[in-house]
Amino acid sequence: MGQPYSGRVALSSSFVTELQDALGVEHVITEHEQLLTYECDGLTGHRAVPEVVVLPGSTDDVQAVLRTCYHEQVPFVARGAGTGLSGGATPVAGGVVVSLARMNRILEVDLASERVVVEPGVANLDVTRAVAPHGFFYAPDPSSQQVCTIGGNVAENSGGAHCLKYGFTTHHVAGLTFVLPDGEVVELGGKGLDHDGPDLIGAIVGSEGTLGIATRITLRLVRAPEAVRTLLAGFHTMDAAGAAVSGIVAAGVMPSAIEMMDRITLEAAEKAVSPGYPLGAGAVLLVELDGVVEQVEHDAAEVERLCAECGAFEIRAATDDAARALLWKGRKSAFAAMGRVASDYYVQDGVVPRTRLPEVLRRIEELSDDYGLRVGNVFHAGDGNLHPLVLYDAKIAGQTERARELAEAILEACVDAGGSLTGEHGVGMDKACSMPRMFSERDLQVFERLRRAFDATGICNPGKVIPTPRLCGEVPGPYRAHALERIGVAERL
Repeated sequence: MGQPYSGRVALSSSFVTELQDALGVEHVITEHEQLLTYECDGLTGHRAVPEVVVLPGSTDDVQAVLRTCYHEQVPFVARGAGTGLSGGATPVAGGVVVSLARMNRILEVDLASERVVVEPGVANLDVTRAVAPHGFFYAPDPSSQQVCTIGGNVAENSGGAHCLKYGFTTHHVAGLTFVLPDGEVVELGGKGLDHDGPDLIGAIVGSEGTLGIATRITLRLVRAPEAVRTLLAGFHTMDAAGAAVSGIVAAGVMPSAIEMMDRITLEAAEKAVSPGYPLGAGAVLLVELDGVVEQVEHDAAEVERLCAECGAFEIRAATDDAARALLWKGRKSAFAAMGRVASDYYVQDGVVPRTRLPEVLRRIEELSDDYGLRVGNVFHAGDGNLHPLVLYDAKIAGQTERARELAEAILEACVDAGGSLTGEHGVGMDKACSMPRMFSERDLQVFERLRRAFDATGICNPGKVIPTPRLCGEVPGPYRAHALERIGVAERL
């Protein structure tokens, strides 16, 4: 296995000067107070202060930075909006953060080809805003879509509520301008449907920033549907709501989204944004259908029937766009709303087969009781992508550690049920040590070989995804020589 970078503690002044000459002094950050802004992503439990943050404005700028890092063997980490939840953008102490915030332009809108070309710093929702007046939208829609960036979506293979019907980011990336860790720029794919050679785009999307940096991204657009219908169904129990999900899919209905929230999440969302969810519900389903009018009307009636058969005590449809937006506002605000019911929370992300949803949700409830911590559940029920939120109080001794243990136990339950460690948040630093639960040693070696094919020296986002001794037991950060090494009694192997 490749080891995380473990070299320099401080960069040379000549290295910083070279970056300043390439980008301009104003686009190279070295002040400690400003560097603290970049010490973590949305997973705040992992922190490290970079030595330098650079803000390139073009592919040429990124190329210059990576060539400099490669020449000096300095590790670097690409960063978008910092909304990731797995520690994927956590810096390497003593290394460089390449912030792509300045590269936020929509470069081309090609409606004839149903394509749009963007820089990595463009916010997800801004793509749809740019093309909506022409009858198109960009399908992947993470809950953080107002602020998360396309570059980060590419790194994590982000999904969202509507991935059930429309797929993940990987299904919507047609081309990339990609800067390799040694500074070489390659062009992959384009606007066409099929491309010759191996699917390198497929390898890069979801690689969590470990293979290089995308600086120009060609995305596939989707035509806006003729009709959209959003239904809400309230249930007394999670089991009943889970049975309705299985029934809907088994009936051959293909909603664009099926989302589920439990009692704790509903309470938090109601306090935060007042979406008008039914009082006393143990679970709520949001089911969205889109397509031609006749199909949507038929499917909506079928969904209502199936939910009623599974015990829904309230079923209603959004009457207009404003009502629909309010229902979705509650769902998309769920993570942030948890601050209304707990001082701290730990977001987990695992996948289970749809048919085993009730079983795994019951197991989560058992684990919650065992650890003495509440768990809020809000998730993409249609494809079994769970987002349990472990609630705790960091001011109480031991609760932070117990929350992490509970989150890991929930992941184990997902894998034991035939599921996956992650659906869309990525592995990053958070789940790297859990990878052997799902993959064999040989699997991990293959992953490492692919990674080294792109990054032979291991300077591109080191310490992420693939487990190493440093990640799974040693203190993270740059290597510091032991006292016995310094006096020549021992040496590092």
